[in-house]
Formats: sequence, C-alpha cells, structure tokens
Amino acid sequence: MTIRERTEAIERETLSELACLAADSRGRAVEEEPCEVRTCFQRDRDRIIHACKSFRRLAYKTQCFIGGGQDHIRTRLTHTLEVSQIGRTVARALRLNEDLTEAIALGHDLGHTPFGHAGENALDKALKETGLGLRFEHHVQSLRVVDELEKDGRGVNLSFEVRNGVRYHRKRQQDLAPVMADSNLITLEGHIIKWADRIAYINHDLDDAIRAGITDISDVPRRILEVLGDRHSVRVNTCVADLVQSSTGQPVLRMSEPVCAAANELKHFLFARVYRTGGRAGPQERRAHAIVRQLFRCFMENPKDAQFMTPAQRRLPDEGRARVVADYVAGMTDRFACAQFAELYVPDGYL
Repeated sequence: MTIRERTEAIERETLSELACLAADSRGRAVEEEPCEVRTCFQRDRDRIIHACKSFRRLAYKTQCFIGGGQDHIRTRLTHTLEVSQIGRTVARALRLNEDLTEAIALGHDLGHTPFGHAGENALDKALKETGLGLRFEHHVQSLRVVDELEKDGRGVNLSFEVRNGVRYHRKRQQDLAPVMADSNLITLEGHIIKWADRIAYINHDLDDAIRAGITDISDVPRRILEVLGDRHSVRVNTCVADLVQSSTGQPVLRMSEPVCAAANELKHFLFARVYRTGGRAGPQERRAHAIVRQLFRCFMENPKDAQFMTPAQRRLPDEGRARVVADYVAGMTDRFACAQFAELYVPDGYL
C-alpha cells in the first residue's frame, strides 16, 4: 500500500459520509499516473501554489482598496489565504475533505483582474463594447486560467471537483440565504468556499475600510455588532462557529437566521458606505477603470502594440483576438497595468 492509498483509506474511515473522498474523484481531463504520496486533491493544491504564476501575481492585485500606500491593506493573495483558512476550519469541523476545500480556495480568484472589482467591471464593459457578445467574469476566467492559460497554454489539469468549485464559487451580490443552494456545485466542499469567501470579505473589507479612514466602527449599525461582535476576530469567529454548528450532520450548509441576517446587513452596509460611495476610493477606482478599458482598446485597435500576441493570434477573427487580449489584461498586476499604460500613453521623461 502506498502512502497515498493509506491516506485515502484514512479518509474513508474518518471523514463524514457527506465528504468528497479523493479516491472517489471523477478524475482529470487528461488521465495521469497517481502520485505515490499525495491524493489527487493534495496534488491539485500543490499545483496551484507551485506551478501557477497567476497565484503568485495575486500578491500584487487589489482586493478591495486600490493603492493607498498602506502595507496592511489586504491584497487578492491575502484574501485567498483568509478564505483558505476559514474553509479549512469549517471542513475539518464538519469532517469534510480539507484538502479539496483548500485547493478550491487557493484557485478561486486566479482569474481576477488588476484593481479588484473596478478592473473586472472595466474589462467586462470593454468586451461588451466590441459587440461580439463577450463578457468577463472572474470565476469563469479562473477556470480558464487553470485549464487553458497556465504552463504556456497546457493548463494544470486539475481534478473535476476542484474545477467545479473554482467555476461556481461566486455568489454575486445576493444575500446569504439560510440555505445557500447551487445545483451547479457538486460537493459540500465547494459550498464551503462560497460561504468562506463571503465571511472573509465582509469582515476584512470592513477592517480595511476602517484602516483606510473610509468609515468607522461607530458607523456600523449597533444591531449588527451585537450579533457578530465588536472586533474583527470576534466577527469572523461568530460567523464560522455558527456555520459549523448550524451545518453539522446536514446535507447542506447553513447559518442560523440571526447570524445570517446580521451578515447580510453588514454586506448591505459595505455596499452603501464603502463600495458605492464614490468617496475617497472613488477617484482611484475611476482611474483604474480607465486604465483597464484603455489597455484593452489599445491592444485591439493597434495589434503592433500587442507584443504579447503571436503572429497566429494576430490573424484570429475579432472574437478570438478579443479573448486573447482579455486574457492578457486580466492577468496583469496593478503595477504592471500602470507601467503598460505609462509606456503607451505617457511621453518619455515625464515619469
């Protein structure tokens, strides 16, 4: 018996009957010899960390607040790590597959643009303006990254269950329902990341907004703090503990009604007071939006400036070229996007 087989046997003996077992995975698009040491989900986690350049670039992509020169503001990478930590805690407590949960968490935002959701909205708008019927959504792009873009177009050949969790992790702006159902997600581990993503961002975005001086804890309605807690760590713990307690032994994940309602109200507060205010963060977001849209337009209209394209890609029909350009722009870090914009539009000697 190999170490992997022993681990798979331990999973079968110790995990919940609701868990997705590595030995029962639907496999990979391209069949591979199993690793003697790691399960398929452990292998996927390692591939994302070690083989995906897009994972390393997350360190220089905006999570919520653009720039600002503050070293303690979250980046897309620290957000990913917080989602992973929350996900692993929930998975272990519910005796679900922690390795699968971690792999989905680490891959869930690989397709995000520079400048956070401002960049995502800008690239989506630029694609729509082509009239080609194309859209940009980061969760779809995340799957495209691992399937088609990493390793010079070969992809990293992840397991079906990890790919499914990455593709369908997004909850958009809807409230968290007492039962967050999604028929497209095939594992409870995938559902964990949906919850973990929301728990992470409503709490750390509030923390960052306070640090950036955009809002203050005194602005948060008292009824939210009475349920979730007065401090960041307490609020995260309240959400996680409630999710675990309410979901134990259940075929779906849920929060209790009071905690779920308070978490939803905190999300509404953030949209009203932080995300859509047009206040201190507004000018930065408008500039970021303009940079992303202009880079996309430039590369589409002036192929000679798109040095990242191969001759074959330059000869693609408009739809194919638009997707190549979107892939390139989406993969940029914040600072690389700014550098590219300056190189194209700022005269020499002015920076």
